[in-house]
Amino acid sequence: MKILITNDDGIYSPGIAALAKAALNFGQARIVAPDVEQSSMGHAITHSRPLSYKKSPITFEGIDAYRVNGTPADCVALGLHMYPDTEVVLSGINMGLNLGNSMWHSGTLAAAKQAVLLGVKGIALSTSVGKSEPKFENIESYVKQSLDLLLADTTLGLYNINFPPAPKRIKWTRQSIRLYDGNVIPGEDPMGRKHFWITVTPLAPAEENTDRWAVENSFVSITPLRLDLTNEKELTTYL
Repeated sequence: MKILITNDDGIYSPGIAALAKAALNFGQARIVAPDVEQSSMGHAITHSRPLSYKKSPITFEGIDAYRVNGTPADCVALGLHMYPDTEVVLSGINMGLNLGNSMWHSGTLAAAKQAVLLGVKGIALSTSVGKSEPKFENIESYVKQSLDLLLADTTLGLYNINFPPAPKRIKWTRQSIRLYDGNVIPGEDPMGRKHFWITVTPLAPAEENTDRWAVENSFVSITPLRLDLTNEKELTTYL
């Protein structure tokens, strides 16, 4: 299998190295990733300037790796141009969970979505981050199990996977949808300049069998997604 790997944390992230190691169990891997961190970039596409790529300064054993001066979605578009035989795009492993509403702005998931828009299966992978970097060896077997499950099916699809720090098994889930406070907290830096923080405290607990609930209960969450955002129920009231 021909695999393209990217992320939004950048080419230097230990998460992409962990994913590349796992991908070698399934075929030939190639890496095309941002040259700097692009977290929460969503599905931004660069169109106001040209893109370029360079050989990665980080060596990935047995893998061609390049860094791009663009967004995660840019990396996938350029990567599929460079490697048109790609059969699946893996994005991650992100340093931080991408659950519920965070799917809307996740650069990790955007890379997987860009793959599907271009006709290639896309899988986003993320894990929780505490006060220190994740211990990728603790989730290594579950990364392989998850990819075993999803890569066995060759049909086009989009999937979002989240790994708790100490998984106990894999669970299929739906996206958690809940409201947040969205408060804006003003502050001041040492130079006397005003700044603001936007809080994202949830207003309700996670719903059972959602991605967030699963990870909170130490399950690996796999959520199948679709690109069509149409509210079919509401649409039928106008037809």
